[in-house]
Amino acid sequence: MKRRDFLAATSSFLVPVMVGGMGVKAFGANSPLVQSLMKTDALAKDRVLVIIYLNGGNDGLNTVIPLDQYSQYNTLRSNIAIPQASVLPIGSGVTGLHPSMTGLKQLHDNGKLAVVHSVSYPTPNYSHYRATDIWMTGSDASVQADTGWAGRYLEDRFLNYPTPPITDRDAANATMEDPLAIQIGYLTSTTVLGSNQSMAVAINDPASYATLVGGGSGGTTTDLPCCEAGDLVAFIRQQQALAIGYSAEITAAHNAGNITPAPTYPTSNSIADQLKIVARLVGGGLKTKVYFLSIGGFDTHAGQVQSGGGTNNNLGGHATLLGRVSAGIAAFQADLQQRGIEDKVVGFTFSEFGRRANSNSSAGTDHGVAAPMFVFGSSLKRQMVGRNPNIGGYSNLPTDLNGTTGNQDLKMQIDFRRIYWDILIDWFGRSKTDATSLLFNKSFDTVSLFTDEVCTIKTGSWHDEKTWSCGRVPFTTENARICAGHTVTLSANATIKNLQNYGNLNVAAGVNLSIAGI
Repeated sequence: MKRRDFLAATSSFLVPVMVGGMGVKAFGANSPLVQSLMKTDALAKDRVLVIIYLNGGNDGLNTVIPLDQYSQYNTLRSNIAIPQASVLPIGSGVTGLHPSMTGLKQLHDNGKLAVVHSVSYPTPNYSHYRATDIWMTGSDASVQADTGWAGRYLEDRFLNYPTPPITDRDAANATMEDPLAIQIGYLTSTTVLGSNQSMAVAINDPASYATLVGGGSGGTTTDLPCCEAGDLVAFIRQQQALAIGYSAEITAAHNAGNITPAPTYPTSNSIADQLKIVARLVGGGLKTKVYFLSIGGFDTHAGQVQSGGGTNNNLGGHATLLGRVSAGIAAFQADLQQRGIEDKVVGFTFSEFGRRANSNSSAGTDHGVAAPMFVFGSSLKRQMVGRNPNIGGYSNLPTDLNGTTGNQDLKMQIDFRRIYWDILIDWFGRSKTDATSLLFNKSFDTVSLFTDEVCTIKTGSWHDEKTWSCGRVPFTTENARICAGHTVTLSANATIKNLQNYGNLNVAAGVNLSIAGI
C-alpha cells in the first residue's frame, strides 16, 4: 500500500501523542482535520483565521429571517416560524436574527459581524459527504478533488513540511516552528490535505487542555521493514515526532496566554470551549494561522423547535445550537479585545448546505441549497453581503433538486469561493494569480469584506444588485467605485458616501447622485 492510498483509506486515523491530558495528533487524508489557510506580510504581524463548521446543514431561514417578507416566510413554515415580534432586527430592520442570537446581534451593531446571504455553489448537492467535500476542497461540483483548498495554500507557502526546518517563503524563509494549522475536536475533513499528506495538527479533548505537559517519543528511522511497509512506518513516526515537537510550542503559548482577569465564556457550550482555547493560544503568541472548530446537530429533519407553536418556536434544539454559536463568538471577540489582539483575527461560519424554504410535517426542515454565512472580526468593512432571499411566492423559489412538487429551495446569491477569494487576497495578502491557482485556476469576484469601497463587477444598472461586488446596491454610508471598463446607468436618485469613477456613469435626465461625503 502506497502512502497516499494509506492516507485516503484511513479517514479516522490518528497518530496519538499526549500533551498532558490533551491528545495532539497529525492527520491523514479524509481524517479529522483543521480547515486552514494563511498569509501575512511578516511573522510579527501574522493574521489568524478561525473557521467554525456548523455540521449537518444549517436552516438559514430560521437563522437570518427576512422581516420584509415575513408573511411569505410564515406561510412557508408556519409550524416552525419564529414569531415576528421575537426576531432581532439588524441593520435597517428588513433583516433579523433568531432570538437566541443576541451576541451576534450586538457584534453586528458594533460593526464586527457580516451576514452573507444565500451562499452556495452552482449545481448543488444534497449529500452531506459530497457537499462537505465541495466546500472543503473549493472545487466545482463536477470535480472530485483530492486536496483541500487550505492544504494547497499551506503547501505553497511553507517549504519542506513536514521535515524541519520548515520555512515560510512569505517571510524571507524564516523558520516556522509552530503548527501550521490546528483543529480542535473531531471532524472528517479534507480541507488541509496537501498533495502528499495533511498539513494539520489537531488538539483533542479541549476540556482537559489546561493540563498541558508534553511527552512521548516519535521513534527512530532505524529498524524499519523494507519497501512500502517501511515507508508507511517511517511516515507514521515522522508525524508523531512532528506532533511532539509542536507540543512545546503549544504548551508555551497556552501558559503565556493565561491572563487576569480571566475572560468570561458561557458554560456547557462546546463551541465556546473551543474558541476559548483559540484565544488563549493566539494571545500566548502561537503563530498558527488557522483554527478549525466544529459543532454538530444541525441536521434538523424533525423536532427543530419546541412543540406548542407560537413563542415555543423560539426554543428547541436549533435555537440551542444557534445560541451557543452566538454566545461563543461574542465571548471570543470580547476575549480578543481584552487581550488587544482583536485586529489580527477574523473568522467565519459555514455549513455544507442550507435547508428547504418550506418546513416538513415533522416540525423540521429537509436538505436544501443556499444558507447564510457569518463572518466576524473587527477588521470587517462590510456588515451585509447580498440581500434577503426572495421568497415572495413559490414562483421565486426553485423546486428542490429532486423535482418534488411543494418542496422549495433558496437560490444561490453568493458562491462560497468568493469568501475564500477575499480571505486569500485581502486578509492573507495573496496575489490574484496565486489565489486563482489555489482555487483550481478559477478567479472569483470580491465581495468587498475587507475593502473600503464597494466596487462594480460588471456593466449594469446602479440599482441592480448584480452590478456590485457586495451583492446589493451600495448603502448611503458606503464608498463606491466604478471599475475601469464598466458602464453604470443611474435611472433613479441615489445617495452614496463617496464615489471613485474609473469607468463610465450614465445619469438619466432629472436624476441625481448625491455624495454625502466623509
